[in-house]
Amino acid sequence: MTTASIPADPAAQRLAAVRDAMSRAARLTDRSADDIRLIAVSKTHDADAIRPLIGAGQRVFGENRVQESQQKWPALREEQGDIELHLVGQLQSNKAAEAVALFDVIHGLDRPSLLTALARAMDGAGRRVPCFIQVNIGAEEQKGGCPIADTPALIAAARDADIPILGLMCVPPADVEPAPFFALLAKMAREEGLGRLSMGMSGDYETAIMLGATDIRVGTALFGERPAPARPVPGSGRGMIRNSGG
Repeated sequence: MTTASIPADPAAQRLAAVRDAMSRAARLTDRSADDIRLIAVSKTHDADAIRPLIGAGQRVFGENRVQESQQKWPALREEQGDIELHLVGQLQSNKAAEAVALFDVIHGLDRPSLLTALARAMDGAGRRVPCFIQVNIGAEEQKGGCPIADTPALIAAARDADIPILGLMCVPPADVEPAPFFALLAKMAREEGLGRLSMGMSGDYETAIMLGATDIRVGTALFGERPAPARPVPGSGRGMIRNSGG
């Protein structure tokens, strides 16, 4: 009597496929995939969708919104204590204290007002949360991120405020070749003596790895397609929705 084979868990299959692609991209530039942090972007996905990836061994996750994270991650962290949680979306200054309390890394430090709020929150909490400086690498008006020309001054101000700066982060313009933008971000990081690059999402993380990414933000390739987000209000500026991981 033969026993039918049991198909592998879909979450484990997706995770293995992404890790295999990471390894291939890393080998092309004589790097090790072990040196690249895979951030599973779980925004809009509930705890039941996240648990299978945790069960498959994923431990680093990214969220876009503080409030959504507060609703699902404390309970998940009680179940699995070694989770590392990254905030990869835009952070409002009035949410700085909540972000400092919840997240292990913040990717979206992009303006002096947020820097001031984060420094105050870190002082109050008695903990220093490492940050990436987000650069508006494509000079897009509808996106957050520090203008390229202003980035060195923001890095210097963060260092003066005793905010640990890990590196630079970017979201390249959509529907164009991302490689030149990744290469520019890597050049900027080298000039500032920063060792980490948060760049690359589901559609371009292999390119990002070959151009030096140390942290990739992958959502769709791990979780599947998300529901379409609400459309931004025209002319709403900084409040517009942006993708920082997918």
